[in-house]
Amino acid sequence: MPISSLARSTPVKLIAIAGIALSATTAMAFEPEGKVECLAPADPGGGWDFTCRSVGKVLEDLGLVPKSVQTINMAGAGGGVAYAHTVSKRAGDDQLLVAASTATTTRLAQGQFPGMDADMVNWIGALGADYGIIAVSKDSDYQDLPALMEAIKEDPRSVKFAGGSAKGGWDHLKVLIAAQEAEVENLPRIPYLSYNNGGEAMTQVVGGHVDAFTGDITEAQGFMESGDLRVLAVLAEERLPGELSDIPTAKEQGIDAVGPNWRGFYMPADISDEAKQYWVDAMDTIYESDEWQNVMTQNGLMPFHMSAGEFEDFVKQQIDDIEALSRDIGLIQ
Repeated sequence: MPISSLARSTPVKLIAIAGIALSATTAMAFEPEGKVECLAPADPGGGWDFTCRSVGKVLEDLGLVPKSVQTINMAGAGGGVAYAHTVSKRAGDDQLLVAASTATTTRLAQGQFPGMDADMVNWIGALGADYGIIAVSKDSDYQDLPALMEAIKEDPRSVKFAGGSAKGGWDHLKVLIAAQEAEVENLPRIPYLSYNNGGEAMTQVVGGHVDAFTGDITEAQGFMESGDLRVLAVLAEERLPGELSDIPTAKEQGIDAVGPNWRGFYMPADISDEAKQYWVDAMDTIYESDEWQNVMTQNGLMPFHMSAGEFEDFVKQQIDDIEALSRDIGLIQ
């Protein structure tokens, strides 16, 4: 019987069938229930903490979560404690987001998360890039990046750097990338002191205990505004917009060093396809919202957005690239 004839003869039956199909579709759809957790793999005050708290607020403001987003700080091993916790304890948890960045891929590239790799989690999306900086205290004798690098050329151990990543992590790598471009030799001899987050590292620099800070522009906003921290260079292709436009790039000072740090999320393995798609779509919605664009502008985040398969491919390629770089400068064998 043609469909048109069937429709005329049994409208009630068709409506019932359609209702069953709609119910099945609705049953398959995922929506978060209750509290959503965002795991920041560091103490309060750093970039991962900023990512969780700022994205959590936008998720709430846009009504993408039913209640609150609770930020949970889990410091240790340059993000390794949180990664291991996600892999071993939270498989299937579709209400857990974990803040990630280039620091995460750096540790994976260097084998610093023993027995774990990028395939053990779901990569959900990136919501902006946070460019690296090299900074000193307001009373430092170093007035620009070339002067700092010249001191390291003369004696690689003369300048101590502090950062919020582990030794060999992304903050450490940014210094080595800049030093390599400045033709500094004996890169492994440059002192790098690792702290649990960027805030703690900056406190050491501002207090005069360490010579220079290596981190990201979003971490430094407070200390920059107070005048306690002086940024020698931003590791971007060109100057940042708005109020940050007075910070010179390393490139314009003759040192071709660029260090973008994307901000994004991964989730545990074994979540449903529906749950993963919900959070991928949520990241797209956040990125396109006025609320998030305001957060980006206020905190120096630059446009950078990937989701779903594209983001996963990017993460794995970045891991390969950082592994090669780490070998080139002697961080791994």
